[in-house]
Amino acid sequence: MPHSKMKPQPTDITIREVETSHEHHAFRTPLKFGGVPVTHATILNVRVRVRTRSGREAEGSGSMPLSTIWAFPSKTISEPQRLEAMKTLAEKIAGLLRDSDLCAHPVELSHELEPEALKLAAKTKRTCKLAEPVPKLCTLVVFSPFDAALHDAYGKVHGRHVYDCYGAEWMNSDIARYLDASFAGEYLDRYSLRRPKARMPLYHLIGALDALTDADVKERLLDGLPNTLGEWIVKDQLTHLKIKLNGDNADWDIARVLAIERVTAETQAQRGVNRWAYSLDFNEQCKSVEYLLEVLRRVKEGSPVAFDRVAYVEQPTARDLKAHPENKMHEAAKLKPVVIDESLTDYETFLLAREQGYSGVALKACKGQSQALLMAAAAQKQNMFLCVQDLTCPGQSFLHSAGLAAHIGPVTAIEGNSRQYMPQANAPWAEKFPGVFTVRDGMIETGCLDKPGMGH
Repeated sequence: MPHSKMKPQPTDITIREVETSHEHHAFRTPLKFGGVPVTHATILNVRVRVRTRSGREAEGSGSMPLSTIWAFPSKTISEPQRLEAMKTLAEKIAGLLRDSDLCAHPVELSHELEPEALKLAAKTKRTCKLAEPVPKLCTLVVFSPFDAALHDAYGKVHGRHVYDCYGAEWMNSDIARYLDASFAGEYLDRYSLRRPKARMPLYHLIGALDALTDADVKERLLDGLPNTLGEWIVKDQLTHLKIKLNGDNADWDIARVLAIERVTAETQAQRGVNRWAYSLDFNEQCKSVEYLLEVLRRVKEGSPVAFDRVAYVEQPTARDLKAHPENKMHEAAKLKPVVIDESLTDYETFLLAREQGYSGVALKACKGQSQALLMAAAAQKQNMFLCVQDLTCPGQSFLHSAGLAAHIGPVTAIEGNSRQYMPQANAPWAEKFPGVFTVRDGMIETGCLDKPGMGH
């Protein structure tokens, strides 16, 4: 890793206080995820107080779901045990930040603190008597609200939108320090927008258990929200649909895509709409790239127009790239952008994914604001496809994710599905930011996410 020259800045911050709290929410309907139905979520909320070199202080906050199913999948450790381990790790990280005497920009703070958080994850394995190590991805998810809170506090203590604070006059070094020498003299402001896009389309999730038509509805929920795909399309005037697939039954996956195309086409025809997009998410369940190629081929045979609507494919095969070098994506990437998601935990895995044929990158707020910005820079440098993916993020965590999408130029849409599965968790934030939590014409308003700090 190159070492660019470090320069202390008068704008640097130290950490003065750290507090954590949790929220628990039941899902409105189950969401099948990597073969497992998810029915609830625990949200980690973080508050920090920081001080500048000149003595000014401000508070910042961050929030993220502790998604055990996604971040810490396991066949040997129970879900409650994994959740308890993530909560334990969060308290250890809070202690790490409280004890830190570092004074720097949030990106540098994250760079210095993340390796220590990974050491704490190893201790958590022992503390919680876990049968397996805590995955790096899991540590990033737990660390992410702390990182977000630091970026938020940094912007607030300087009275600036934090996306104004990623240039040479703010950061401690160029981004060659975090990536490689090809980024010498470059800073994050080169790869991010200082002001958010005004509005962006929203990707609506169609889970594997979600009803497409009335015939699929076992028990109608009378809570004022739609029960079927057709109802959702009409209510929110949707133009972007994300399709969760199983990855282990090609006949089912293909039939699902074609059924969604039929229902969507019928509903959109009634609205007079003829353009919409799909993304396909296999949640790494495909055993091989041949499975993906078969699904794409047969979807195209069954409905050429449905195939044409597919904007990209999310991580189809196993997340451990080193263990599965046979899963090369070159042929699939000739057909559609294939984006790396679960595998992407650092620059090394970014480079390995590129080598294995991945042509796109899914940015996620749950891996940290600092890392997301660096991976956005790396992907743009290589002219790769970029999207921002959700973790069923409600409330503040969704505002963070939407803000990220709105500040990365090539990203064209936002995924946001807490409104489907955890609407109650959005309610307090929806009052303050109605345009972000209300979908109109298939879009949400993002121009309002420009306040001091992280924009909200």
